[in-house]
Amino acid sequence: MSSKIFYRGLAANIVMLMACGATVLVRGQQPEQSPADKTVATNASKSQVAPTPNDDDRYRIGAGDVLDIRILNRPNLSREAVRVEGNGMIRMPLIETEIQAACKTEGELAKEIADAYTKYYRKPQVDVFIKEYHSRQVAVIGAVNEQSRFELQRRVRLLDLLTYAKGPSPKAGQTINVVHAPRSQVCQTVDAATDDATAFSSYRLSDTLQGDPRANPYIEAGDIVTLPEANQIYVVGNVFTPLTIPLKEPITLSRAVAMAGGVKQDSKKDKVRIVRQEVGSSTRQEILVDLTAIEKKRAEDIALMPNDIIDVPTSGSKSFMRTLLGTVAPSIAQLPVRVVP
Repeated sequence: MSSKIFYRGLAANIVMLMACGATVLVRGQQPEQSPADKTVATNASKSQVAPTPNDDDRYRIGAGDVLDIRILNRPNLSREAVRVEGNGMIRMPLIETEIQAACKTEGELAKEIADAYTKYYRKPQVDVFIKEYHSRQVAVIGAVNEQSRFELQRRVRLLDLLTYAKGPSPKAGQTINVVHAPRSQVCQTVDAATDDATAFSSYRLSDTLQGDPRANPYIEAGDIVTLPEANQIYVVGNVFTPLTIPLKEPITLSRAVAMAGGVKQDSKKDKVRIVRQEVGSSTRQEILVDLTAIEKKRAEDIALMPNDIIDVPTSGSKSFMRTLLGTVAPSIAQLPVRVVP
C-alpha cells in the first residue's frame, strides 16, 4: 500500500469528522472530578510536572486559527480576525511577502511581524492574540465515561486527555489506541515511511494510567483516541459491513469475514491481510492469507489475536485505515466539543 493512498484516505476522514465543532479546554481549566475519577487524576498528577509553561506545552498557531494582531499607535496596520491559511501563512499591510504564522507561538509571531516593520517604523510594538482555535481538534471515544472532542490550547499528553474524558469506563479493555492524523508538512519534513509506520499506536491502558512515558505520548492535532471494550478485532476493506468484533471467544479469519457480511465481488481473496501489532509495541506484522484456499480446506483457518485488523483488498488497493477510521469512529460528529487549556 502506498503512503500517499494511505494518508489521502486518513486525511479525508479526519477533516470530515472534525469539521463539526469541539469542546474547548481553556487555559487554567481543570476537569471536574467525581470519586470515580480520582484514580486517573492521581496517576496523572504523578506523571505530570507542575504546570509551568515551557516550549513543549505552549500552543502553536495552526492553519484555520483566527488571530487578532495589534500594533501600538498604528490602527491602520492592526488587523482583527486574520485567518491563517491552509499553507500556514498570513499577510500584513506594507509587508510584501507572506508571513508564516503556523508552528509559532503568539510571542514568536509578534516578534517576526515587529522585525518586518522595523523597515518602516522604529521599535514597533506588536501583540498577537489567538481569537479562535480551529487547528487542533482531537477526540476521545470508546469505553470512557465521557466521549467528547476537544480543541487544544496547549499540548497535552494521553493521560491528561483521558482525565478530561472522565477516565476509562468499567467496560474498558486492556488497551488504548491512537489513530494519528497525517503530520503537518508546514512545520516539519515528513518521512513517509516513518509516518506510515506510526499511523496507528497501541498502548497498555495500565501503563498509561501509571504515567509510563512510553505509553503517555503527546496527542497531536487530528488524533483520535479510542478505548476498546475488552479485546477487539477489526474487519475492514471490501466487505459488506466493516465492523469491530469483541473478542469474547476464539474467532477465526473466515468466521470474522462472515460476520462482516462476506467479501464483495471485486475482492482479492487470495491476498487478504492480517495486520497484527503487539500491545505496547510499535512493530507491526502483516500476514498474507489466501481466503479462497481456507474456504476450500486447502489451508488452515487462522485464529485471530486481540487488535488484529483484517483488510480485504480490492483491485484498487483501497487504504484499510480509511475504513478503520470510519469503523471505530462513526459518531464523532455528534460528540460535544470542549477545550484543553
